[in-house]
Amino acid sequence: MELKERFLKYVALDTQSCEESESYPSTDKQRVLLDLLADEMRALGLQEVTVDAWGYAMGSIPATPGFEQSPVLGLIAHVDTSPDMSGCGVKPRVIENYDGSDIRLNGELTMRVEDFPELRDFVGHTLIHTDGTTLLGADDKAGVAEIMTAAEYLMAHPEIPHGKIRLGFTPDEEVGRGVDHFDVAAFGADFAYTVDGGYEGELEYENFNAAGARIRIQGRNVHPGYAKDKMINAIQVAAELNALLPAWERPEHTEGYEGFFHCTSFAGTVEQAELSYIIRDHDAARFEARKELMRNCVELLRRRFGAEVLALELKDQYYNMRRMVEPHPELIERAVDAMRGAGVEPIVRPIRGGTDGARLSFMGLPCPNLFTGGMNFHGKFEYCSLTTMHKAVQTLLNLVQLWAKKA
Repeated sequence: MELKERFLKYVALDTQSCEESESYPSTDKQRVLLDLLADEMRALGLQEVTVDAWGYAMGSIPATPGFEQSPVLGLIAHVDTSPDMSGCGVKPRVIENYDGSDIRLNGELTMRVEDFPELRDFVGHTLIHTDGTTLLGADDKAGVAEIMTAAEYLMAHPEIPHGKIRLGFTPDEEVGRGVDHFDVAAFGADFAYTVDGGYEGELEYENFNAAGARIRIQGRNVHPGYAKDKMINAIQVAAELNALLPAWERPEHTEGYEGFFHCTSFAGTVEQAELSYIIRDHDAARFEARKELMRNCVELLRRRFGAEVLALELKDQYYNMRRMVEPHPELIERAVDAMRGAGVEPIVRPIRGGTDGARLSFMGLPCPNLFTGGMNFHGKFEYCSLTTMHKAVQTLLNLVQLWAKKA
């Protein structure tokens, strides 16, 4: 199956995950694509194809003769799309030979180069974008399509030398639970790469340390005409909490290695309110300091309004994988060589986010992240360069050969 056809087939399936769900996967509709991928792997002739009780779809491309002792290499991508915006009824549009101008998504919405200047880097590319009513799903169906396209090519070309390759497709990455039940031993890879990056050439082995905070506020509602010294307005308490956090340490004001506090949701009345935050920093000490600041802000307001008014739930989510990957420099060196062999200039930089690979690295499977060609993830301005997707496939084909060692 051609790469574009495969990608469009996958994005047509609604696989949005759900943060509030307690099931695993968090939505049944993710299983549709996971089961489909297992069927496709079987049809291509892959071995050891399974979909376990948790929904993980895995398969093996056997080593070519003489390369059975090569390291077992894993390629991993997630099938779910972000809860931030609907992935139902995606209507992708294709631009051949993009000319660098504004992209009209629909009658009311235009993706302007002024707002997204990186579009200038894609002149001459074939772009796939949304119609402005849903996300596209390139995060991470671009990675899924690239892995499957590379697998199909390898199965059709047994003359290409490589060791055993394990493919893994996961649910629920977007809600931070992508590898909660991932069986590293059963996967059986020595090393792996997630194919879940964005801009052409991205190679990432550093990510945020991450925590999530939820603050529940119990107010006291009294008729406003008689509220003096009696009312506790939960909305106002929530606003005071947010104002205590540094205003310039929010996502919209940070870049590179700068961490942040990000309020992801707020709902409330005078009687009750609830806020959710994500807390991020690459540096472990600064990460701990951010969590302590959140605790101190809540405690300050508890002393002012009463201990029973505010309740904080603060949980770590994942950690910076750098210290787990750095002892294996060959993972980065071979990825760099594979990219250059595909005509791609590597861009080694930290992820301002996280991937399944971060947690897998701490589970004993060192796992850097590779580019896919997707841009503007999680929203209606998402697009993907098919031109870059083809380079991602070639990068994977180069990579498996670089890991091949003749017995």
